[in-house]
Amino acid sequence: MLERAKDATRNGKYTYVEYVRFADDLVVLIDAHPRHAWLLGAVSKRLREEFAKLQVEVNEEKSRTVDLDRAESFGFLGFDFRRLRSVKKHVWRAHYTPKLKKRTALLHKLKEVFRRYQSQPVDRVVALINPVLRGWVNYFAVGHSSECFSFIKDWVEKKIRRHMGRSRNRRGFGWKRWSRRWLYEELKLFNDYRVRRTAAPKASPA
Repeated sequence: MLERAKDATRNGKYTYVEYVRFADDLVVLIDAHPRHAWLLGAVSKRLREEFAKLQVEVNEEKSRTVDLDRAESFGFLGFDFRRLRSVKKHVWRAHYTPKLKKRTALLHKLKEVFRRYQSQPVDRVVALINPVLRGWVNYFAVGHSSECFSFIKDWVEKKIRRHMGRSRNRRGFGWKRWSRRWLYEELKLFNDYRVRRTAAPKASPA
């Protein structure tokens, strides 16, 4: 049905209806020009009709209509999507970052490791958190995740420093005792926070 809607409203290379689906998550994008306003109600109605044939119900609590021109955002596969004007080229583009609740869930998971193994050697803790960080970062390493990654990296560094300080009955974060280079080269703490400028994620994080 959505493919037919795309074809019926297409104007050359331009489409005024676009969509993406992953499992039971669906996002439909409709061109913001006033002459296409009727598509919003029409597509919503037709979707519900098609779902009814399949005996599929819409989750009303999780379904909503957003206006990207009004700086609203929507979530999809763990990301927040919004429309922003680029600083350098002053053109509108899609801007997507990890959802705050996903970052919070990651930090809670890491906190639990630090809490449970607070009496263990730091290399044991690093061996446990590295796979968690690697999996999370690899999933979100697209779009505009750099700021989020910087926050996580700084947070992890402080937790590692605090862990080592407590094991030695020292206060503070040991900025001079344990350099950043030592953390990553000697302790082998995960450090691959690069953002890839490629396609969107293919699977949802655990």
